[in-house]
Amino acid sequence: MNKTDLINGMAENAGITKAAAKKALDSLLVDIEGSLQKGNRVSLVGFGSWSVSRRAARDGRNPQTGKTIKIKAKNVVKFKAGSDLSSAVN
Repeated sequence: MNKTDLINGMAENAGITKAAAKKALDSLLVDIEGSLQKGNRVSLVGFGSWSVSRRAARDGRNPQTGKTIKIKAKNVVKFKAGSDLSSAVN
């Protein structure tokens, strides 16, 4: 499923126009992104939660040459599925 499929499904399930569904989805994504940028956790009970974690700098290897390289530290987004979502999938 891609973003267009999701918008179409939202419009059909909610009985709204595709334009309204796109606006709602875009708003949701902007709010989630903004909250994560501030370092906050986003939780949708039953569905799951997103959080930001710091990945430390580390040494890695170039697979072509085998040479050691430095990998910079960075923030990564993590998603943990909620119990309802996990149950629905299994």
